[in-house]
Amino acid sequence: MGVLPWVWWYGFRRHLAYPMGSLAEALTNTAFGFMRAYILLALWEARPSLGGYDATDAVTFCFLTQALIEPVRVFGGMDLTQRVRTGDVAIDLHRPVGLQSWWLADDLGRAAGSLALRGAPPLVAGALVFGLRGPGPAGLAAFAAATLLGVLVSFGLRYLVALGTFWLHDERGLQSVTMVLSLFFSGMVLPLVVLPGRLGTLAHALPWAAQLQVPADVFLGRLTGADLAAALAFQAGWAAVLLAAGAALTGAARRRLVIHGG
Repeated sequence: MGVLPWVWWYGFRRHLAYPMGSLAEALTNTAFGFMRAYILLALWEARPSLGGYDATDAVTFCFLTQALIEPVRVFGGMDLTQRVRTGDVAIDLHRPVGLQSWWLADDLGRAAGSLALRGAPPLVAGALVFGLRGPGPAGLAAFAAATLLGVLVSFGLRYLVALGTFWLHDERGLQSVTMVLSLFFSGMVLPLVVLPGRLGTLAHALPWAAQLQVPADVFLGRLTGADLAAALAFQAGWAAVLLAAGAALTGAARRRLVIHGG
């Protein structure tokens, strides 16, 4: 077995190492899910069928996005930034695989571990209290593909922010900006279907929509046939663009490190 499957496996195991901590975080996500759900129910009571969703769609969207907060890592962040600040990234650059490939494999393992421990509680709680709308077997397979692509897009964005540390030396400002963009344009604050006119069109075209809005619409069964294929292609296209940008920026970061005597 090659290096990258082992990196994925250890990333997965590392995020299963503290199940009680993960359960506590899942319960926190569930509590916030109930608060968001009641806000959305009030909104949909005033505006039924807003954005083409009914109240059940809105509540399902709420708890599904709460379940995906950590797997997709909507709030951003990556351990690579700390390694850049300390200079330990020089060790990473001497590994037998590329920097981006290593961290991508680790991040996919992290996402799988987070989904295993933190994905179910919000959905189960929401289903018991409100009753949620879920897909059939084919819809679940499409949702799994959309979620994987959402994680890839999220990684691509977070990796670019982490590489910014090579030039900024402190990623916190850039991280704060991108976190706000991620929260709003992913659909974490409100489903993007409620955004009007050009703002809604822009929001659906940006990469953050691939993180939560597209997987949620697949889960709700709103995307089928050609629409589903187009949505997955949208996610895959952004993932390819971001990973290509990450590969190019990695080369520039490597040259900068060498220039400074790293």
